[in-house]
Amino acid sequence: MGGAFDIEAADAVAASHGDEAAFGRLVQSGRAELHAHCYRMLGSLHDADDALQETLLRAWRALPRFRGQSSLRTWLHRIATNVCLDAIARRPKRVLPIDYGPPRAAGDPEPDEPASSTAWIEPYPDETLGVADGAAAPEARYEHREALELAFIAALQHLSPRQRAALILRDVLGFSAKEAAQSLETSVASVNGALLLMPGGPPPRLRYLTTRANGQLALGTYQLDRAAGGHMAIALDVLTLRGGEIVAVTAFRMPEIFPRFGLPERLALS
Repeated sequence: MGGAFDIEAADAVAASHGDEAAFGRLVQSGRAELHAHCYRMLGSLHDADDALQETLLRAWRALPRFRGQSSLRTWLHRIATNVCLDAIARRPKRVLPIDYGPPRAAGDPEPDEPASSTAWIEPYPDETLGVADGAAAPEARYEHREALELAFIAALQHLSPRQRAALILRDVLGFSAKEAAQSLETSVASVNGALLLMPGGPPPRLRYLTTRANGQLALGTYQLDRAAGGHMAIALDVLTLRGGEIVAVTAFRMPEIFPRFGLPERLALS
């Protein structure tokens, strides 16, 4: 996926000397990927807009210090990740739209406390990432849609900010553990330790649907099975949260129980 950030040497040199047009050419083809990264981190379209602008501003100011020790893509995602972490630290907690909360009967009083302290999710337009009208190849459009599904974005917001960043960098953007560690300015061991406990290590192609189990957030986890033409249920992951962080994941590798939780056993390719 790094092709979006292929750069011309002349532009890199010119940009580092203050040529704004050259800098614009360097980042233009990667803006959509950076914007989607900010959206996954923040769950808000408007916050992603602001984060992208702040990312580009910081990148412009720091460009004279870019020495090519990492790829331009890794460098820009490092900046974007730090911008998002700063934004999360500054903003107050928000709640999900009512559709994501528990149902309330007609006439019931408003709850005293929000049903959830996770960040409010805003919808993301397909056109922003070029997945709606053939702007990308079919396989790329499918992968982009998968990583922007509301259930996945909502699930991400239950992770601590750094867990969220590690998961996105490794399993959505395909960064190596070393590249993710560079982006987060931490060790490879810390990145690996921050990931969710998924069956068989980092998922090659997973999808998630949210549900509840034992009064806790749970994820129906599906793995791509191309021979079956869809995603097959593999595990129900029940998350234990403490202070907004996942402290335990109990994985029930029992696909037969999915219907009891309102989940299908198979998701068709879309």
